[in-house]
Amino acid sequence: MTNLEIAELLRDVAAAYQLKGAAENKFKIIAYQRAADAVEHATSELKDLWDDGKLDEVPGIGPSIAEHLDEIFKTGSSKHFEEVMKGLPPAMFEFMKVPGIGPKTAFKLVTQLDIKSMAELESAAKSGKIAKLEGFGEESESDILKSVQEQRSKKNVVRHLLPYAEATAGLIINWMMKDKNVKRADPLGSLRRRAATIGDIDLSAATVKPAEVLEHFTKYPEVQRVLEKGTRTASIIIPGNIQVDLMVETPEGYGSLLQHFTGSKHHNIALRELALKKGFSLSDYGVKKLKDKSQKLIKFGTEESLYKFFGLEMIPPEIREDTGEIEMAREHKVPKLVELKDIKADLQIHTNFDIETSHDIGASSMEDLVKKGSELGYEYLAFTEHNPSQKGHTDKQIVELLNKKREKVEQLNYSLTKSNTNSVQHVFNSLEIDMKSDGTLPVPEEGMQTLDFALVSIHSNFDLERADQTKRVLTALANPKVKIFAHPTGRKLNEREGAELNWPEIFEFCVKHNKWLEINADPARLDLPDSLVREGVKLGVKFTLGTDSHHKDGMNNMEFGVSVARRGWLSAGDIINTRSLNDFEKLLKEGD
Repeated sequence: MTNLEIAELLRDVAAAYQLKGAAENKFKIIAYQRAADAVEHATSELKDLWDDGKLDEVPGIGPSIAEHLDEIFKTGSSKHFEEVMKGLPPAMFEFMKVPGIGPKTAFKLVTQLDIKSMAELESAAKSGKIAKLEGFGEESESDILKSVQEQRSKKNVVRHLLPYAEATAGLIINWMMKDKNVKRADPLGSLRRRAATIGDIDLSAATVKPAEVLEHFTKYPEVQRVLEKGTRTASIIIPGNIQVDLMVETPEGYGSLLQHFTGSKHHNIALRELALKKGFSLSDYGVKKLKDKSQKLIKFGTEESLYKFFGLEMIPPEIREDTGEIEMAREHKVPKLVELKDIKADLQIHTNFDIETSHDIGASSMEDLVKKGSELGYEYLAFTEHNPSQKGHTDKQIVELLNKKREKVEQLNYSLTKSNTNSVQHVFNSLEIDMKSDGTLPVPEEGMQTLDFALVSIHSNFDLERADQTKRVLTALANPKVKIFAHPTGRKLNEREGAELNWPEIFEFCVKHNKWLEINADPARLDLPDSLVREGVKLGVKFTLGTDSHHKDGMNNMEFGVSVARRGWLSAGDIINTRSLNDFEKLLKEGD
């Protein structure tokens, strides 16, 4: 089961408890809803965490729920879940996926109208049958019809990659700032936390004239439909069936809104619990003292002042996931997270030097890539074309191709020593090598010796058994010339899951043998995922950042790799290519 399927199942169980109405069910409902949110937003597949015995590390999954999930992963079902949902019509759980339809409403629609599918629900709304039910009416019938139709159109829409969502939000924020009443505008939610994929786009604006600002928002030139416009919020649909929500607040209370709606939900729950222990209630409007109803609401213009009020240092948005950040902030030990300006090199770039690769060749010349690297302020680069294809090449021919590339790199480095126009001082002759299914490398040893260092990666046989896949990776990493495991899971966002690997074993190998794990900044990969980065750094693993560029413009994507690193709690010292050129060269000479 995927994370989304598990999250839906947990919400169905919560709904079943809600319908059955026993007093003791209140806490169970909350527990299952929280667990569902945690699973849906987990950045690792729950099945992989279960394989590693780490279900209990997911915030929101307690021992009882973990036990039932264990049964599902072992047998494919849970007797407890089946018992809880026994007697409830299956269609009601399908109807609950429609925004605005809760468990009680779904149950009433199924039982009183005797409908069993989404098509029948839409037909009932169109024919006026819903409006005739007690407690509904024409307005609620119209809302249900709109929601059903929107749900159908959204069904096959994938989540947006971070750069696309960020660019879309940027255009709307630019539009908002054209209104003189807008003092400030920001992204919210998972976009501000820089998650790998984004659903709806949430924005905020600081203003003393909310009505005018909300009206300006709904007049955005690309708007296709205005979903709602209230006194504090508005929602629109823009091309691509993307929903954009805006919330407004006065400047003096803007920090409270910004903190609350950046989330994550579980971070906010933990912060509210801290507030309660200190005798305060916390909301997106501000803070109030619990035992003094006469006290006015305490507002915060900045997030920093809100966190400081509770004795916490500022927590960067990227790590607000309830993974220990509040405890660290209480002790004033939040790590100084890596920044884009700390990066001194790009360690995965594909040039147009044709060594008859096994995959796609780059589009930009070495010289153009050096120029681009200098524009970005880098000290050094690594050129990492895919290895020559074994099909149609003898070992001797592969070595000849690699020698030609080495000679080209040497010539380029000679010219760099004579030039004062580039910040890039040196380029490294590297290669991204496909590991075979048994972990051996398709480059003869003589060819490996032409390289300064190598990367290895998975480009095929993604479905090997976990133990075999892990052995394959460790065999490839064992080669002395190999330093980096590139885009380690092999995932493609919205396209394919990554390979199943024993990560504790890989982390241990990397630490012991001085190997590095790449955070691939290609927006379609963002691999290693942030949750695995966080696990690895705890064990002392070191990381590299590479854009995997096949064109010079792709080097601009480094910021997205930095976002993953920040979400994984990495400081500059955890990343190899924050080192100077001299320090990097020393690291390359270090063996196991």
